[in-house]
Amino acid sequence: MGWWVDLAQAFLLAFSALFSIVNPLSGALIFSQLTAGRTHAERLALAKRIGTYAAAVMLGSLWFGVYLLNFFGITVAALRIAGGFVVAAAGWQMLYVPEQREERKEAQAGEAMHEDDVAFFPLTMPMTTGPGTISVAIALGSNRPAGGAGISAFLAGSSLAALAIAGSIWFSYHFADRVVALLGRTRTQIVSRLAAFLLLCVGVQITLNGLMEALHDAGLGASAP
Repeated sequence: MGWWVDLAQAFLLAFSALFSIVNPLSGALIFSQLTAGRTHAERLALAKRIGTYAAAVMLGSLWFGVYLLNFFGITVAALRIAGGFVVAAAGWQMLYVPEQREERKEAQAGEAMHEDDVAFFPLTMPMTTGPGTISVAIALGSNRPAGGAGISAFLAGSSLAALAIAGSIWFSYHFADRVVALLGRTRTQIVSRLAAFLLLCVGVQITLNGLMEALHDAGLGASAP
């Protein structure tokens, strides 16, 4: 029973953080605008490919990002603290100036829309899963348990969360016109601010786990979960 509880906790933590930074509903608004000149069939194909590419980006960052940084001598505690700060800063920025962030993503993606194959660049990166998403995924990966059954539950839960986010990206982009009609920009911004607060809380929690790990390494406290 404990394994399933750990899996559920990992899923909820990763899903809330990734959903907050990816924000598929806001992405659907941009996707609808940038692909307005394409046929319906082309837009459906793009939505499917973007969802697939986004899953690969998030899973790769979750699984291998920590090992890549460890290769350069960065400790897990340092990675948790720095990653937590990055996640919290992203949440803070999204909470108070979400419009600027979305306008920047739209401008970056719009500049490259003349390319023949736009599914990966710019529609997946940087519009959907850019550097912010990669940073959050690596920070989540750094929060994994040291070993034992807990790490398998963590990897399973966080991986399922990444796949669920990729599915929500595909769904939101597939029905982008309906999402735009249903929510509009104002309601989407409300959802964005609620998600930003969750992201801020996740960042603070990851930072606290890193501080506990650093204190434990120094012999001054208990280890992080």
